[in-house]
Amino acid sequence: MEFEYENSYEVKEKIKRKKVAVLPIGAVEAHGPHLPLGTDNLLARRLSEKLAELIDAFILPTLPYGQVWSLKNFPGSINVSNNSLISLIYDIGESLYRQGFKIFVMVNGHLGNAVAMKEAARKLYDSFPELKVVYLFYPGTGKIVEEIRESPASHGTYFHACEIETSYMLYLAPEFVHMEKAIDGKSNIQLSADVTPTPWEEITDSAVLGDATLATSEKGEKVIQVALENMVKLIEEMKDGL
Repeated sequence: MEFEYENSYEVKEKIKRKKVAVLPIGAVEAHGPHLPLGTDNLLARRLSEKLAELIDAFILPTLPYGQVWSLKNFPGSINVSNNSLISLIYDIGESLYRQGFKIFVMVNGHLGNAVAMKEAARKLYDSFPELKVVYLFYPGTGKIVEEIRESPASHGTYFHACEIETSYMLYLAPEFVHMEKAIDGKSNIQLSADVTPTPWEEITDSAVLGDATLATSEKGEKVIQVALENMVKLIEEMKDGL
């Protein structure tokens, strides 16, 4: 159920019944020639819609800007600082708590937001320990990703506009994917990139970290279903404890 389309006269009782608010958080940044700048927003939103339906939760308007320092120099990227993102998430969480929500779920579509989301969750815990705050980024999908992957990962932690993320898009938002433009992205990720600030123009010309041409909707569905199962289990367990 979409929160923004409710009215103030009726929403209070619905909050008491549902107890859970889901916030999609994405970003605007380069995703190669075949995916739109708002890929992370689309993924976060479509995944949140599925999750909210399964757990009978409110879905909030998408938070469309993220921390994209690594890609900020690519055409189209819009970057906000971690501090700005932390403050905004904290303020949203405080408002949800004061409105009567018991569980605040953040569904992340962009790995670069992870630091800010975790810090905001900690600050909310310190201020409002009764509010359960969850930050999710395709939880528990490592094994299934390795099973469906046909191309080697460019990095041990992150993926971008590649076989994996493009498969997510083909499943969740296929109307925005242009597979005829998909490429096998070449990257040069050195160990130093994990231990010192490294703008991505130093490691990729395309912002595609892997072979996007191997992406399929079927691969995306397999991973997303595992992520959803894990999300639902986590949240239902929290609801049982209320």
